Amino acid sequence: MTPVLELRNLSMTYPSGRAALSDVCLSVGASERIAVIGRSGAGKSTMLRLMNRLLVPTGGEIVLNGSSITRVHGRKLRDVRTRVGMIFQQFNLVGRLTVLENVLVGWLGAQRGITTVPALWRQFPARARQTAMECLDEVQIADFAHQRADQLSGGQAQRVAIARVLAQRPAAILADEPVSSLDPRSSEIVLSTLDRINSTHGVPVIVNLHDVEIARRHADRVVGLRDGRLVLDTPASALSDAQLAKLYGDGTASTPKKAITSKTHRALMEQHA
Repeated sequence: MTPVLELRNLSMTYPSGRAALSDVCLSVGASERIAVIGRSGAGKSTMLRLMNRLLVPTGGEIVLNGSSITRVHGRKLRDVRTRVGMIFQQFNLVGRLTVLENVLVGWLGAQRGITTVPALWRQFPARARQTAMECLDEVQIADFAHQRADQLSGGQAQRVAIARVLAQRPAAILADEPVSSLDPRSSEIVLSTLDRINSTHGVPVIVNLHDVEIARRHADRVVGLRDGRLVLDTPASALSDAQLAKLYGDGTASTPKKAITSKTHRALMEQHA
């Protein structure tokens, strides 16, 4: 089966001369949940931004559903950024728009032959509003549809960002540190939402995380970057302390501040159910 996303000897050197990625090879299959871990500055964010073509690699190739997207531009580049949905650490919502309107912007990006006039005048067809409401309902935040986005909590805003990506009908979802600014309960809700979307839609989800225990819990597969190189690729269930010591390079697998126990995790999810 053709992978959804492939990185072939991907490299990225910034104009400053800093090598952020070196010869990274990664194949992402349909329905996979992949957590990307590693120290700050290891290249995690750079890798995701290359997958979405927010950055242009200085070497190697990026392949989406069998076709190279390494050098696309113009309309093809906009299409890539729609098909490879991106969720950011700081949500990237338009605060003055309502929750529903933010999701409609995602819907608009997935349409071909439609101008930005509907967004400028806040006029969208009924089918678009129905799709947006379905996406909000899927992330369990439809009750906030007509509230301004800048009035939301961090966890609520991140779920709106997920709904906006859903409205794009993506082939893959990337999430760059989506819970780093959230409290533990909100983090679990957001990541469980992504788990549910992965299971329901069969869309691969690739998430950058700092918390190893959360990575174990919310991924089928864990890959690790160190100094811009991919040095770890293992099933989450097989991730060992020895592998983590090698990845982080200090002889220990430190427990992140936001790590929570399985007992606390169960309690949080019971509250959310």
